[in-house]
Amino acid sequence: METMILANIPSPPQGVWHIGPVPIRAYSLCIITGIIIALWLTLRRYKAKGGDPDVVWDAAIVAIPAGIIGGRLYHVITDYDKYFGPGRDPWQAFNVAGGGLGILGAVALGFFAVWALFRYKKVPLAPFADAIAPGIILAQAIGRLGNWFNQELYGRPTDVPWALDIYYRVDAAGRYAPLTGRSTGEIVASVHPTFLYELLWNLVVFVFLLWAEKRWRLGHGRVFALYLAGYALGRFFVELMRADEANHILGLRVNTWVSAILFIVALIVFLRLPRGQEDPSEVDPRRSSVAVRQGNVAATATSPASASSSSANTPAKRYGREAQDGSEPHEK
Repeated sequence: METMILANIPSPPQGVWHIGPVPIRAYSLCIITGIIIALWLTLRRYKAKGGDPDVVWDAAIVAIPAGIIGGRLYHVITDYDKYFGPGRDPWQAFNVAGGGLGILGAVALGFFAVWALFRYKKVPLAPFADAIAPGIILAQAIGRLGNWFNQELYGRPTDVPWALDIYYRVDAAGRYAPLTGRSTGEIVASVHPTFLYELLWNLVVFVFLLWAEKRWRLGHGRVFALYLAGYALGRFFVELMRADEANHILGLRVNTWVSAILFIVALIVFLRLPRGQEDPSEVDPRRSSVAVRQGNVAATATSPASASSSSANTPAKRYGREAQDGSEPHEK
């Protein structure tokens, strides 16, 4: 009796293409696509809350470079032995194109940069944080496809039907090049596709955030706190399955500890933040104050007292008063 076995998930034959001397990296394309979609979604959500869409663009200008720097710093710090020590090239720490961005560091430094911007602009940060949270987790899901093209961040060897096949890649000279080379068709290992597990979990968190925000009327930063808790929970279990090199503390990967701590802190913050949603006037007080001033001007211009005062000063009225006083009107 024949047994049908599902084919494993193949890795892409390559992750880099060249247009002349210019390399086109799938990893970068995935990151850029995620950022664009996150921006589009945040613009819609922040505007619906009563915020100024221009603020979203201002935040993107500071958050994107800060996120890249923070992500790279986190990666280099947690995997310092790859860049520093005997036989290592410290300058590779600046080679972002070679792969290696820690999303936890990207979110941390990006958040700090946006916090500083909003503090300078005197705009509440919590409504914006809630608006951007679903976009961030969706962008992370899209970005995980870049790890698939790079054949990185995979799990331990397995024989499950959905195992990921890792190919042996070489460059034009036949040298081993796992990131920039092209597959020879030789399968090095069949492993757990942890990139896919995290991608699917991120999509679940994305849908859950949208549902929870509406169902529980979340606001005051609670959507963002729930995003952090949800992502950290999934990342904790994914880290337990990964087999790539990483530094350990007390037998567990650094990212496992960070995810556990982040989950606990985010959950505490979520429970302590105010309940309910902000009024549109609380999202951006600058816009509200302008609207109030404009409304006061319009009300003053159309009020009965203003109208009677205005009509009392017309030439006909003035002429009538002057005639009654026995004086002659002045012509101009």
